[in-house]
Amino acid sequence: MELKTINAGVLKISYYDYGPADGWPAIMCHGFPYDVHVYSEVAPRLADAGARVIVPFLRGYGPTEFLSRETLRSGEQAALGFDLLALMDALKIERAIVGGYDWGGRAACIVSALWPERVVALISGNSYNIQNIARSLEPASPAVEASLWYQYYFHSERGRRGLAEDRNGIAHLLWKMWSPTWNFDEETFNQMAPAFENPDFVDVVIHSYRHRYGLVPGDPAVADIEARLAAQPDITVPAITIDGDADGVNYGTGHHARKFTGPHEHRIFANIGHNLPQEQPIDWVTAVLDARRLSKNC
Repeated sequence: MELKTINAGVLKISYYDYGPADGWPAIMCHGFPYDVHVYSEVAPRLADAGARVIVPFLRGYGPTEFLSRETLRSGEQAALGFDLLALMDALKIERAIVGGYDWGGRAACIVSALWPERVVALISGNSYNIQNIARSLEPASPAVEASLWYQYYFHSERGRRGLAEDRNGIAHLLWKMWSPTWNFDEETFNQMAPAFENPDFVDVVIHSYRHRYGLVPGDPAVADIEARLAAQPDITVPAITIDGDADGVNYGTGHHARKFTGPHEHRIFANIGHNLPQEQPIDWVTAVLDARRLSKNC
C-alpha cells in the first residue's frame, strides 16, 4: 500500500494503491462522512487475489485538493462521476471494476451508466445511486424523511455553521445512526476524522446536499453530464448491488433491479448498516470477486 497523488481533471487526487501494478484494476470509492480507511481490510484481500486496488480520497476529503481557486466546490453527482472518470484517464486505466457506496457508489454508478465501455463490473451499495433531481421535492414516508434530517439541516445557514464548527460531532452521530449494529471504537473514528479537515470539505458537502434538491446551481463544467443523468439511464454492465438490513438511512433498494439491464445480483448483508465494506469486509470482497466472474460469463 502506498499513498500517491496525481492530477486528474480539476483535482490533485490522493489515493492508496494496493497490489501489483499489472493486477486487474479495481477502484473502490468511499462515501460521506467516511474516507479511504473503510477499505483498509477489503483492499489487501483484493490485492492478494491479484487486483491492483485504487482507493481515492473524494473531492473535499483528506489531502485531495482542487487545482484552481476558481473551480466551484461542487459536490453534485455529475462532479463525482467526472472525478472518477478523470482518475481512470490519468492513471491510464482503460477498464476497471468500480465500486462504492453512498457518494462513492454514486460515482461508480454514473461511470457505469454513461461510460459502460470503461467498466468491467460494478459493485454498488444501495443499488441505483443516481439521483433523480427532478423528483427530489416529492415527499417520502415520515420515517424516511426523519432519517434525512441532516440533508435538510445542511440546506440552512445554521446547518452550514453547524458542520463547519463540529464536523466530527455530526459525522460521529451519523455513523451511530446509520450503522446501529456496528460497535466501532474511537480509534476507528479518529483514523478517519482528519479527512474532514480538508479546507473544501464544508463547501463540497453543503453544495452536494443543496444541489440534489435543486436548491443551488451546478457546475457548468459538468452540466452536460448532469443533463444525461436526468434521463435516469439504465446500467448495462454486470453488477452486484448490496444493502445492509440494519441500514439506518436507507431502507432497502431491491426495487431498483429494473435499472440494471445487464447481469445483476442483489445481496443483503445481515445485521449490517450503511458502511458496508468496513462493517462486512469479507462479504464485500466476495462481491467484488463474484462481479469479476460475472463479467467473464457475459
